[in-house]
Amino acid sequence: RPEEDTNSVPQQAQQWLMLKDAVAEEEQEEDEEGKACQLTAPKIPEGEKVDFDDIQKKRQNKDLMELQALIDSHFEARKKEEEELIALKERIEKRRAERAEQQRIRAEKERERQNRLAEEKARREEEDAKRRAEDDMKKKKALSSMGANYSSYLAKADQKRGKKQTAREMKKKILAERRKPLNIDHLSDDKLRDKAKELWDTLYQLETDKFEFGEKLKRQKYDITTLRSRIDQAQKHSKKAGATAKGKVGGRWK
Repeated sequence: RPEEDTNSVPQQAQQWLMLKDAVAEEEQEEDEEGKACQLTAPKIPEGEKVDFDDIQKKRQNKDLMELQALIDSHFEARKKEEEELIALKERIEKRRAERAEQQRIRAEKERERQNRLAEEKARREEEDAKRRAEDDMKKKKALSSMGANYSSYLAKADQKRGKKQTAREMKKKILAERRKPLNIDHLSDDKLRDKAKELWDTLYQLETDKFEFGEKLKRQKYDITTLRSRIDQAQKHSKKAGATAKGKVGGRWK
């Protein structure tokens, strides 16, 4: 019995030490948990009741106010963009109206210019037509009077020249004899113009030949006159030289 009592004492001591250590560990853990709870938990005033619904309501009101502020900012920015877009559209419409007005003014000026050119062209054409009609009338009268008398005129001129006719004049005489009197009553305006032009060209050529022959005749007359003058002067000198030779004999005058 005394041995059993002595053996059980150390065992009880060990158990008591182990229990003490376990209690110390639990107290340490509780202290750590308490410190953690003190860091995260809000301070609640003693003797006051915490209204979590009021806290939740305030948080919701705050969120709603922030959301309303975002919505107001969004609509304000959108309103500003719409105003800028409206101003841009107004500027575009104004510029388009100004451009349309400028185009209208240019088109009106161009139309006035075209009308003015058309009027001037019509006036010139009318004047040209009137002048051509007058010229055609004059040519018809000239051709009518010239057709009957042209052949007889050439025949009389050829008779005056007689044997002094050149080959060209003989050719003209033959052509004049072969030419028939003009018959222009049945001709159209275009053919009459062609006929008048043909006769005008012929008359122009005849006048040119006449002028050339006249100039040639003037030159020939001038050459003949010059030659006669030289001949007369030469004859005078020769007579004077002959008279001097007869009057002087042996270095003495008779």
